[in-house]
Amino acid sequence: MRAEELFEIIGADFYTGVPDSQLRALCDLLMDRWGIDGRHHIIAANEGNCAALAAGYHLSSGRVPVVYMQNSGQGNVINPAASLLSDKVYGIPMLFIIGWRGEPGVRDEPQHIYQGMVTLELLKVMGISAFVIGQDTGPAEVKMAMESFKEQFAQGRQAAFVIRKGGLTYSSRREYKNPFPMTREEVIRKITLFSGGDPVVSTTGKASRELFEIRESNGQDHGFDLLTVGSMGHCSSIALGIALDRPQCRVWCIDGDGAMLMHMGSMAVIGSQRPGNLIHILINNCAHETVGGMPTAAGGVDAAAIAAACGYGYTASVTEEQELDRELNSIRDRKGPVFLEIKCGIGSRKDLGRPTTTAIENKKAFMEHLKGL
Repeated sequence: MRAEELFEIIGADFYTGVPDSQLRALCDLLMDRWGIDGRHHIIAANEGNCAALAAGYHLSSGRVPVVYMQNSGQGNVINPAASLLSDKVYGIPMLFIIGWRGEPGVRDEPQHIYQGMVTLELLKVMGISAFVIGQDTGPAEVKMAMESFKEQFAQGRQAAFVIRKGGLTYSSRREYKNPFPMTREEVIRKITLFSGGDPVVSTTGKASRELFEIRESNGQDHGFDLLTVGSMGHCSSIALGIALDRPQCRVWCIDGDGAMLMHMGSMAVIGSQRPGNLIHILINNCAHETVGGMPTAAGGVDAAAIAAACGYGYTASVTEEQELDRELNSIRDRKGPVFLEIKCGIGSRKDLGRPTTTAIENKKAFMEHLKGL
């Protein structure tokens, strides 16, 4: 169905969420209608953050807010759903719109398969009524579902529309861009030149896909890298665990701005542990690019200053290629943990592929590589 029809049926005037490719139509509609004005629409750091924002809106207005997310975000929303929103606690009504990645029978990436299997079951366990919207779902069916949801809302409960692949369409496709000259792939290619045989942990999304293809084109061993294909926001903590256990080797983390924002508290933990062998690189394009390019809050954040305040030994931020070369040339001589923010443009090659090895194969090759260090 058309995103405009769903929007009208819901009738809400406050949305907050974390963008998802299956919800691209809805996200573009919200950006066209409101942008991220704060009063009507906010792109938040993580799904729990969204639930809390929406709860505040309800407490102030008495109206029912909407939280949108990919189903991978259900884990982040379970705690506030159980301990804040629940009718056994504050009884705060809320509508969730959830992109159903990894739906059984629909081909998808490995990180989505199990999450897709348990998506509806998790909602059922949480007592959240759900209605699935697919390509053939009509407005009349959605209206009926929304009427039944209103009964749940009146009792201080939550409900969810679960969106299948292709379930929503929108009349226009919004394009997102920023002014930074370097591309992420160029940046990652430079990182591989300076990291040598050091272990690299890369964040979920296109960064890991580009890293894999760069290793392929260079004829390099994929065991150098752990491609964190899921678990958004946690690659820096994985890298920290490795760095603390392997103090004799340098460990690189390739992070993204959306991922960093999602679990920014990990930076404080890294700073408190002060691993001198950890290089934390943030590739910041101020966008959730992998799912469509919608903006993150990182465009207005001084990430290097945050890292310094958290206790990193050295921090810097660059936007030009010469600055990047200078920092990478000197990075091994810096007192760690090192934090380097690299601002880059939005976009990737149209023929960008995906890793041809499984996650289990990647893990085994990476662990074998670590044994030799």
